[in-house]
Amino acid sequence: MPEDPAQTPEAATRPFSVVAALIPVLALVAMLSLVILVLPKLQPGFEGTGHLPLVGAAAVAAIVARLHGHRWPALEAGIVDAIKLSMGAVLILCVIGMLMGTWIAGGVVPALIHWGLELLAPSYFLPTACAVCSAVSLVSGSSWSTAGTVGLALIGVGGALGIDPAMTAGAVVSGAYFGDKLSPMSDTTNLAPAMAGTDLFSHVRHMVYTTLPSWTIAMVVYTVLGLGIEVTPGAGSVAAIQTALSASFEPSLAHLLPPLLVIVLVARRVPALPTLLLGVVLGGVLAVVVEGASVAEVLGAAMKGYKSSTGDAAVDELLTRGGLDSMASTVLLILCAMSFGGVMESTGMLHVLARQLLRLAKRTSSLIAVTVLTSCGMNVVAADQYISIVVPGRMFARAYREHGLHPKNLSRALEDGGTLTSPIVPWNTCGAFMAATLLVPTTAYLPYAVLNYVNPLVSITFALLGISIARLPAEPPKP
Repeated sequence: MPEDPAQTPEAATRPFSVVAALIPVLALVAMLSLVILVLPKLQPGFEGTGHLPLVGAAAVAAIVARLHGHRWPALEAGIVDAIKLSMGAVLILCVIGMLMGTWIAGGVVPALIHWGLELLAPSYFLPTACAVCSAVSLVSGSSWSTAGTVGLALIGVGGALGIDPAMTAGAVVSGAYFGDKLSPMSDTTNLAPAMAGTDLFSHVRHMVYTTLPSWTIAMVVYTVLGLGIEVTPGAGSVAAIQTALSASFEPSLAHLLPPLLVIVLVARRVPALPTLLLGVVLGGVLAVVVEGASVAEVLGAAMKGYKSSTGDAAVDELLTRGGLDSMASTVLLILCAMSFGGVMESTGMLHVLARQLLRLAKRTSSLIAVTVLTSCGMNVVAADQYISIVVPGRMFARAYREHGLHPKNLSRALEDGGTLTSPIVPWNTCGAFMAATLLVPTTAYLPYAVLNYVNPLVSITFALLGISIARLPAEPPKP
């Protein structure tokens, strides 16, 4: 029986030069610039997305690989493997879409918005939103679950208060990734020390030195932004919105059950997918029992999203969202991004670029800076948070040992650059998820996701100044 060509070694392949490995990256940048920046200006009404540029860049990467001897079955296998890596994210994304629909139909989101409007004021809403998401994510260990539950409600509250949704989304993303990064229950918090060769709690303690100052800077920025917010009362005023919500829904303590249960189960390490599915079911039960919806209406909200008809335009805009269908474009974006990343990773082009960057690391400070920048770059090129941790982690581990650096420096740099920047790249799985869940484009909330771009800068600055750099203990002299 002949051997599977996708599994046989490719003895005829030629190594990639740095220029060759850069060609797909440059093609991606050029096509993204054309579709997202140039064409919308030349043709008003045209809305560019990253889907086709990613497909085109994947094709360019495949052509470059073929010219270097890589066969199509192996390239296809690399694409499939990369897509498999993202399937967990895709499934959660689909469930979040259904959860949004049933939680609105069940009155959960309207109740949270109603209570939030009573408790929060525009002047301190942004720092409060960031702090709440930080606490929930720290307990749950999941930025995605935090954004899909508490974050969704905060977007509604912020909109009702007249706050730019991009600001609210930025505060939510900052808070969600603060907790995700420092929580011992987070997957990336466990992955980074495993790649670097250190233990979990040494890694978490070492991250506090760069993460806490970054979070403090973010909170100061949100406080300043909040003090400058001016809300103009009108048809969409807080009182009008609360009246419309009360007329269409009946906020009660029962509406707290789904979000509280989801947070508790995730905190107890129950897998996210069944936990969120349970949240979908509970939202549907509330819709039928408390809000008087029919089963058909609940299923429609889960599939196509909730269609609000309160008569108040502001409320209808807040609540018309969700559904499995709403996640289709985001799922396709992830598939396109992982196709490009799969070719780049499986052919070794990513490793060529990473090795080239490693040559720039002559000193301790430059090594850590290069690690942070490489993880950031992997989020752009490979479009996946895990690859941004795994590839640099494998590539740089030996260099850290040779420089006499404790591996917890590497694990911290991987998270400072990889975990934190993933949600501010539009075609990255994390950026696509946040945009779809919060209904705010990644490019819109990016300026307000302060923690996510300040933390890498703080990490690099600390490295250059020699602050909080742990070294390996000196080996005792041999007898």
